Amino acid sequence: MSPRLSKILGALLGVHTGDSLGATLEFKSFREIKRHYPEGLRDIIGGGIFGWPAGHATDDTDLTRAVLLAYQDRKGATHGFDITRSAADYSLKWYNGDWPKRSKGQRPVDIGNATRIGLKKYSDSQDPRTGGAGHGSAGNGSLMRCIPTALFTLSKEERIKESMEISAITHNDERCTISCAAYNEIVAALIDGKSPQQSVAAGLQTAKDLDRDDVTHAIECGMEMSIAQIASKGPGDLLPDSTSGYVLQSLTVAIAALLDPRSFEDVLVDVVRIGGDTDTNGAISGGLLGARDGIEAIPERWLNTLQFRVEFEEVAKNLS
Repeated sequence: MSPRLSKILGALLGVHTGDSLGATLEFKSFREIKRHYPEGLRDIIGGGIFGWPAGHATDDTDLTRAVLLAYQDRKGATHGFDITRSAADYSLKWYNGDWPKRSKGQRPVDIGNATRIGLKKYSDSQDPRTGGAGHGSAGNGSLMRCIPTALFTLSKEERIKESMEISAITHNDERCTISCAAYNEIVAALIDGKSPQQSVAAGLQTAKDLDRDDVTHAIECGMEMSIAQIASKGPGDLLPDSTSGYVLQSLTVAIAALLDPRSFEDVLVDVVRIGGDTDTNGAISGGLLGARDGIEAIPERWLNTLQFRVEFEEVAKNLS
């Protein structure tokens, strides 16, 4: 396997792994997690507030799949294929229950408010560029699903445009759209073999070029933060919202995770130990760690549980 393909697979399955590991502890506090898992949760066991089967996708992986399938459809499509509309269509199928492991018409049990609002608007208007939950709604629900754009769009200009447009289907606040653009530039740099520091610099420059100081600040905060320290002592003043699902906080955590030199497993376990929105923070951080280290770094005992492992591998190999 080429190093590039390894990193692409690592990125996609890193999202899935972080999602499935974190699903068990979603919405639990740092103190609760420390009491039950003093060394962190190290196996994908399912359960959690929604009673997930082990390795099952939550909305994070499901909506990453929606974007991934849109890129699969674009390959070989006629000129004028609308990637944003395709991603919105697959997301709407997910919302309406046309999805693996769900009864026809059964809505997802876990869906963010901005995602629900944006997809309802798209269902009504059929225009993926006039939806979104509106400015002021800055959850992490588009950052968690954006990584296929980094993997399968070749030019920086296209990546930024598609990252922002696909985010805006549901999350059109600039904190979300520009976070997705910056994150995907980091991923693209990692896939190209750049170091974590060089890759973060590329994302930071993107945030600056797009003139969004708060996204720039979130990246800079991550550059100064220690995941190991937070996982040991708790979020405290460094993460005042206790990783509640705010997009900039999730971005900060992911940057800190990427720059932590420890193994994929150790860093991801510590990200989830922090508490709060554990599945989404795990997914966002897992994508960066997988792009950094490649699929070989993800423990096989984790990979073997993942609902969409085979499909993600097949699609990625077809598109790479």
